Amino acid sequence: MFQALFTSLSGLFSFSRSLNTVSNNVSNMNTPGFRGSDSFFANIEGNLGTRIVGEDLRTVAGDARQTGNATDLAVDGEGYFVLRDPQGALYYTRAGQFRFNDDGILVDSVNNYEVMAIGPSGSLDIISIEGLRTVGAVPTTGVHVSGNLVPVSNSATVPATPVDLNSITVYDASGTARVLKMQFSRAASQIPGSFDVVVQDDTGATLGTGEVRFSVQGLPQAGYSTMDIVLPSAAGDQTITFDFGTPGAFNGMTSQSGTPSGLSAKVDDGHGVLPITSMKFDDKGVLQLVYSTTEKRSGGQVALALFANESALKLSGGRVVSGVDPSQRELGAPGAGRYGKIAGSSLEMSNIDLTREFADMIIIQRGYQASSRVMTVSNEMIEQLYNSTRGGS
Repeated sequence: MFQALFTSLSGLFSFSRSLNTVSNNVSNMNTPGFRGSDSFFANIEGNLGTRIVGEDLRTVAGDARQTGNATDLAVDGEGYFVLRDPQGALYYTRAGQFRFNDDGILVDSVNNYEVMAIGPSGSLDIISIEGLRTVGAVPTTGVHVSGNLVPVSNSATVPATPVDLNSITVYDASGTARVLKMQFSRAASQIPGSFDVVVQDDTGATLGTGEVRFSVQGLPQAGYSTMDIVLPSAAGDQTITFDFGTPGAFNGMTSQSGTPSGLSAKVDDGHGVLPITSMKFDDKGVLQLVYSTTEKRSGGQVALALFANESALKLSGGRVVSGVDPSQRELGAPGAGRYGKIAGSSLEMSNIDLTREFADMIIIQRGYQASSRVMTVSNEMIEQLYNSTRGGS
């Protein structure tokens, strides 16, 4: 009877601890990256009751939810993100709730641990946008001009209206945007098919003059299909070449009678200092930074970890794993084997199934009630034995 009392007591303790596990699972159902645990019972040697021998992590992944935040990441595979605290200790998590801190380093939003990148040699490093926040200015070196100029009479007695090409935005050596204007007028040389060209800045200062000539077919002539101007700035002079088209080809300017005058300019290159306009992590975990339609840069690649026995991992704080022996894990890059791919702008939610938790609670409750009933019966029998002993004295 006394043994039954202690055996039932072990059941009460074990079911109570198991309920704690279920309670923790339910309370973390909305914790990103959380993975539930299951308690395991074992018989005490000699049939002396039961005890909790441990908890195993549920390794099935939770659902991925779109967040719209470029630094939120989820893993479609078995890999865990690798984090590092200020003391250099490594942690592992499925909760890719990250952000860039004031120093431009990608960190975990909850603990502020650094998110690790993996290098070509397998070494770990931080993921930083410091030095990538902007792209330096690039001066303009060339402008292509296209369109048509109606041929004009070379007689000075016949009026001719100049053709203007306005609002050509270029960049000087310091990266400052400058707006230029071109004017095409009847050539002073009075050579058939010739036009004088003047380029001015937005203050009206002349930056360069030249001449463009067309053949009898109305196509640019060799030796007169380009002109250079010099754009001054505090950082120095910048030479810009204006290209009027390939001599003898219909790929630039023409001078045809049947088409009205109309010109356009395409700036070949150049830009000011460009800030980041958008960012994302691709499916290989590489940070992609966009500055403009033509300027893009790549950053670090997030590191992932695999474990020899994932179910034996112990969560700390509901979302990170710590204290893993390096011999029990391997590091790699997303997209390779079991590591899995990265889903950008997404978060893995918890893998808690409330239906399962409620079912476990019912089983625990029934077990607790049964153990309690055994204790009650044992107590009654002991009391009866005690009373009968007193009655016989």
